[in-house]
Amino acid sequence: MPVIATNTSANSALIYLNKNSREQDKSLAKLSSGSRIVRASDDAAGLAVSSSLKADVTALKQAGINAVQARSLLQTADGAMARVGDILQRMKALAAQSNSGSVQDTGGRDFINTEYQQLLTEAQAIGTNTTFNGDTLIDGSYNLNFQVGILATETIAVNLTTVNMTTIANGSAVGTQANAITASGTLDTAIDTVSTGRATIGALLSRFEYRGDVIDSSIENLQSATSVIADVDIAAEQSNLVSKQVLTEASIAALAQANQMKSSLLSLVR
Repeated sequence: MPVIATNTSANSALIYLNKNSREQDKSLAKLSSGSRIVRASDDAAGLAVSSSLKADVTALKQAGINAVQARSLLQTADGAMARVGDILQRMKALAAQSNSGSVQDTGGRDFINTEYQQLLTEAQAIGTNTTFNGDTLIDGSYNLNFQVGILATETIAVNLTTVNMTTIANGSAVGTQANAITASGTLDTAIDTVSTGRATIGALLSRFEYRGDVIDSSIENLQSATSVIADVDIAAEQSNLVSKQVLTEASIAALAQANQMKSSLLSLVR
């Protein structure tokens, strides 16, 4: 029914104009942000899930850094123990030299023992001075955990309490032939200790390397899942924006027509 007191057509057109304009603004916000969920109202459940996944990714990225740092720590320890092993090999040669009947205690074994003692001091000093971020590594005291997962309980323990180079071959000497024989056995035990310690470190290194690969794969998969939930489909949203723009323009045209309707009705009573 045509009336002039209330322009119901204009009111309806204005309602749809506001609605289409809001939808157009939402579409533009999604395209400009690259996110499908700009406001919580866009997808409350999706927002909760994507936020949780993003938190997991953040934790995993730090876990990956932790794994890399652990590997660096272990490589530092292994490098130091390799040098101790080299020193022990030289000390073993000196013990064998001192155990030769062609060497005298004075002017022979005492010189050999001087080098032996210097090397022993250096080997033990490596055990005392090898540190990583202020923590000594091969003095039998290192025992800490590294978080390598999302949860605080997902850790790998780096227990190097059996690796102690500060007392390696302690008290041995080659100043006499008898001492050289004893030192030779002590050095065999020390060399075995170094080999066992390096095997322990090598096993931990291998574990951290594999865990690092798992972390990288998990991050990739979680980021992909987050993208499916939260990232905007550019092509689909662009089509949606065009549709909303057309509807907005149609609403503006309809509102203009509705506003002209009053003037047309007034002509009937002139």
